[in-house]
Amino acid sequence: MLTASAGNGPSVGLAPSPLLASDTASDAAPDTAPGTAQRWWRDAVIYQVYVRSFRDTTGDGIGDLAGVRTGLPYLKKLGVDGIWLSPFYPSPQHDHGYDVAHYREVDPAYGDLAEFDRLAADAHRLGLKVLLDVVPNHCSSEHPWFRTALEEEPGGPFRSLFHFADGRGPNGDLPPNNWRAMFGGPAWSRTEDAEGRPGQWYLHMFTPEQPDLNWRNPEVGADFEKVLRFWLDRGVDGFRIDVAAGLFKHPELPDSPDPSADERTRDSVNPLAWNQPEVHDVWRSWRALCEEYTARDGHDRLLVGEVSVRTPGEQAAYVRPDELHQAFFFHLLTAPWDVDVFRKVISEALTDIAATGSTVTWVLNNHDQVRTATRYATGPGGEAVGAGPARARAAALLMLALPGAAYVYQGEELGLPEVDDLPDEVLTDPIFHRTGSRQHVRDGCRVPLPWSGQAAPFGFSSGEDGAGTWLPQPASFAGHTADGALADTGSFWHLYREGLQLRRTLPQLGEGTLRWLDSPPQVLAFVRGDGLVCAVNFGTEPVPAPAPGTPLLASGDCPEGTLPGATAAWWMHTPDPR
Repeated sequence: MLTASAGNGPSVGLAPSPLLASDTASDAAPDTAPGTAQRWWRDAVIYQVYVRSFRDTTGDGIGDLAGVRTGLPYLKKLGVDGIWLSPFYPSPQHDHGYDVAHYREVDPAYGDLAEFDRLAADAHRLGLKVLLDVVPNHCSSEHPWFRTALEEEPGGPFRSLFHFADGRGPNGDLPPNNWRAMFGGPAWSRTEDAEGRPGQWYLHMFTPEQPDLNWRNPEVGADFEKVLRFWLDRGVDGFRIDVAAGLFKHPELPDSPDPSADERTRDSVNPLAWNQPEVHDVWRSWRALCEEYTARDGHDRLLVGEVSVRTPGEQAAYVRPDELHQAFFFHLLTAPWDVDVFRKVISEALTDIAATGSTVTWVLNNHDQVRTATRYATGPGGEAVGAGPARARAAALLMLALPGAAYVYQGEELGLPEVDDLPDEVLTDPIFHRTGSRQHVRDGCRVPLPWSGQAAPFGFSSGEDGAGTWLPQPASFAGHTADGALADTGSFWHLYREGLQLRRTLPQLGEGTLRWLDSPPQVLAFVRGDGLVCAVNFGTEPVPAPAPGTPLLASGDCPEGTLPGATAAWWMHTPDPR
């Protein structure tokens, strides 16, 4: 059996924070209502914690697990059902944790296993689920398997865990095929022996420091089963699966008719490298493993996939009853601010995904995307429209009204904008370093959160020097701090909290169906259950409200009888029986 090993890191202490430590008895009580153990995921709202940028308790400018633990009361107050933690495993950080060197340990920069156990226990006491990010498509070039493979001769057992191949051309000087990596450059790198002589090539669909694993070797699947069991035995409630349409490549590794598609789009487009049919057997196996744990105690464990495919119909194949429980529906995230596009993607999702028995998993933002308030601030031709924050608030209220589950990326509840003026010298994204281009660079949405104060580090770090945060925070973050948001009843934070409270208490929201309503051309309106109306005005001019009375909740000022532009609102309305 092939094995890997790594050491534990030191424990870290907690820094005091009145904002985060304050709590109430009702906030701290776990959710023990009947029926919450099973099917909790179908309409859950999960908060994505990008650990590196959430909160730092050691003063090194990097967020850590202890920082996440101090923030749990804040998240409980917000009203989410659980957290998804970005990778915190040992890693050389070439892609900030998505290059994993050991899947069953904690990187010392983030804490240790004891600190993770404390975090999970505290989250569960608050009634919050804990999901981990698992990265099965590739590992780090520092993973013991790959380091051993480099020392082997061609054909060795560790090389078979990856995609090693001889090069083309008289001396093997050309890559085995023409594929390009998603983060730029060729998808192949050539090895050298101890004397510096060139050898075989290995496949990496992202960076050379992230070699792709060969899932056609059963040893790979067997080890990942151990990874899942290790964390499930520590009490986690499920996994977010990175690159869930990956894993398998075409067995012959042929040339692609459009080799630069992945590089051009920064997406998994190459049909020879992604969405191979064999991947569904892996998800059936993982689902069976989760069901095994559920059978022991009645608590569902969740598998949610990062499935980037072309159509909702293709995505539906991943959430069949014996595969993943859910898959992120990215078509809403990528939709421009256009009423017809939103209606189309929502309708397709509800048709194709719901037909599988799953529920749609809505998402407006994550750690790979331009922040919502900035993304919506441009028109179809790239022109600035100045309505980004208002549109982001309206989109949040729309998402929370839709049937199914939702994921909220950290900082969205603060209305954080994209930090798009980071100097080149501080950028860490491998896309920038491999291409030299700032296009698609992801650092701007990963800047550490502002918690309090008027200057960097805004309560993020126990250190006093704001320049010490791993990415610098702009002065404008003073207007987006968490303590400021809690004090301002008109803030993004209160909009999210009130929406989440209503979602929890109103039977019309959460899982279920919707019915479209007739509405003016720039308005998207639907009814949930028995009379909960949601409407969004995608235009700039006010229109008559689709329901009488004062809204239960609105994303902006909404006088009775009117729905202003770039505004969403909810009403309770009993139809006239006549």
